[in-house]
Amino acid sequence: MKLFAACLLILLIAIIAKTYLFSFRFQSPNDYAQTGPQFDLKKHLSGDILSEGLIFGPNGKMTNSFVAKMVGKWDGDTGTLTEEFTYSNGKTQSRKWYLTLGPNNTFTATADDLVGVAQGIVSGSTVQLSYEIILPKDAGGHTLKATDWMYLTADGAIMNKSEMRKFGLKVAELIATMRKVDSTQ
Repeated sequence: MKLFAACLLILLIAIIAKTYLFSFRFQSPNDYAQTGPQFDLKKHLSGDILSEGLIFGPNGKMTNSFVAKMVGKWDGDTGTLTEEFTYSNGKTQSRKWYLTLGPNNTFTATADDLVGVAQGIVSGSTVQLSYEIILPKDAGGHTLKATDWMYLTADGAIMNKSEMRKFGLKVAELIATMRKVDSTQ
């Protein structure tokens, strides 16, 4: 019986270690402070942007894909990012983020489907944003805790990975690319 309890304890410690120490949630903005190119919200989230992505459910299977046309506009330290999504299931969605730059590479963001204010930080070539999002009624209307990470690549593309959790358990994941659209085309 003692051997079983010891094995169970080791298994539990391994699961906790994997979940908290060796996972997406474990990374910190400090991990990327010395990386480049430097992410500049005003520069990289400005103008016309095309995003393409995949959404995965709690079992890890893709549940939907999307294309989003985005437009970023800035006036001093405040900006907006308007998003027009078209999903593979035929649904569409319009969203608008309101961004405000703060001290020490921090920023805040709001949107109609958020609870409170999102907190963000820019560090090296990355952006981390944490918030609570309310899903649309047809998607269950649940409130999820979301963590977004955006990674700026050398050619200017942005890779976005988001995890959404309920009661601490991952229930959805999003992976997307974001690329500036040449408005002269």
